[in-house]
Amino acid sequence: MHHSRLCSLVLDCEDGDLVAAAAFWSAALGKPVATSDEDGDGKYAVLETARDELRVLLQRVDHASRVHLDIETDDLEAEASRLEALGATRIAFVHDRWWVMEAPTGHRFCVVGRQGEVFGPSVNRWD
Repeated sequence: MHHSRLCSLVLDCEDGDLVAAAAFWSAALGKPVATSDEDGDGKYAVLETARDELRVLLQRVDHASRVHLDIETDDLEAEASRLEALGATRIAFVHDRWWVMEAPTGHRFCVVGRQGEVFGPSVNRWD
């Protein structure tokens, strides 16, 4: 058995100025910037959200700006396989940490390891 849940709303930002992008989305969503450089590589900024809210992550990208979702899981392989069985396609395994996948509808999303401290009562349990 493994678990998964929707965990993040990711704002892919083609613009190179992630600090300005984080400032805009912070003001637009009413959420302070938790960090403008999460991993120290200038590619990720995070807005501060409550524990029961989706994580809002900004990511500097080389493709057109868009929004994608992250699904967190305690078993990357099991969750990616489950989603493949539903019709999704694995696109790339990134930094040996997460899968970029594509839904049958053409939408890209990521399957990532656990982002939160604990899974709450609304987590999905898969056999």
